[in-house]
Amino acid sequence: MISLSNLLISNAYAEGAAPAAGGGIMDFLPLIALLAVFYFLVLRPQQKRAKDQKAMLEALSKGDEVLTTGGIMGRVTKIGETYTSIEIAENVVIQVQKETIQSVLPKGTIRSAN
Repeated sequence: MISLSNLLISNAYAEGAAPAAGGGIMDFLPLIALLAVFYFLVLRPQQKRAKDQKAMLEALSKGDEVLTTGGIMGRVTKIGETYTSIEIAENVVIQVQKETIQSVLPKGTIRSAN
């Protein structure tokens, strides 16, 4: 296994001496593998969640029951460009940013929660 100091600091060889076999791209192989693992375990799932969230917000319609990131459940009454009106109780309507809507709940969830 190659240590971090070997990746960052090059060895000094005597004049005319050649480096040991396996130099070149093989020195960077662990770094490339680490970047690939980071991409597949962190970046790719995050991009997929963002894409799913965007699709859910675009499909949002009046009458949907939603849950916000703050834990507020309500029914969508009006959808704007950046804000959405949510009725959380009878005749109580609040406005929240569209991005704070965490999920769309199945119909009847609010009634069963009360």
